[in-house]
Amino acid sequence: MKLSRMTAFSSALILGAVLALTGAASAQAAQSAAAVDYVALGDSYSSGLGAGGYDSASGDCKRTPRAYPALWAAANAPATFAFTACSGARTGDVTAGQLGPLSSATDLVSISIGGNDAGFADVMTTCVLQSEATCLNRIAQARGFVDSTLPGNLDAVYTAIRSKAPSARVVVLGYPRFYRLGGNCVVGLSENERAAINSAADHLNAATAKRAADHGFTFADVAGAFTGHEICSGSAWLHSVNWLNIGESYHPTSGGQSGGYLPVFTRAA
Repeated sequence: MKLSRMTAFSSALILGAVLALTGAASAQAAQSAAAVDYVALGDSYSSGLGAGGYDSASGDCKRTPRAYPALWAAANAPATFAFTACSGARTGDVTAGQLGPLSSATDLVSISIGGNDAGFADVMTTCVLQSEATCLNRIAQARGFVDSTLPGNLDAVYTAIRSKAPSARVVVLGYPRFYRLGGNCVVGLSENERAAINSAADHLNAATAKRAADHGFTFADVAGAFTGHEICSGSAWLHSVNWLNIGESYHPTSGGQSGGYLPVFTRAA
């Protein structure tokens, strides 16, 4: 069927308008991303410990371009990017030493924090080196801390962030479950210990999500992204005990940062 000259002309006008609008929307999206001032705070899960390729200038903080904040910045080219997350950081370390880049101009903030306050490293050391009963008791102590003390610690951090960056979108990222239960590990911790550690991670995430929500922040849960990639899964995005670099134990690999944390943060940002 042939189009009349008027119909063809009208179709051309409509097509041109659609293309113009599409182009304008794309340009606007690119301009919006370029206008973002982004600050990445937090602990080793944000600095990228375990992913390798560390920036020597970051020293013991072990920041790396393979960490999700740096990957997001590389993909989105924000107007400014400040990366102050540091391995080993507790809530008090964030308020004391990481908030300098925040200002009224800050548009986006990411943070993972709380695991070190709850004694993450000591829990895992206890469970690896001591009996099941001692491990389960230490996990119970950590859960008690999460219930009694951690909420106040998180409140102090979140209040300080909002005070310094009143207009920023703040994304609080959680922690993955460590173990695939019934997986392919034949040595190491018992299934009871692995289940208790996973449950403690869920408990920590729930407490963190509650405090984040109460401050108007977005909580980004990574547990689902790591499902199928836990230790004992056969396709782990987490280090188990790394005797060559013990600090990297139970931290995300570069795959965990790019395949786990990055997509979750990207959706939340």
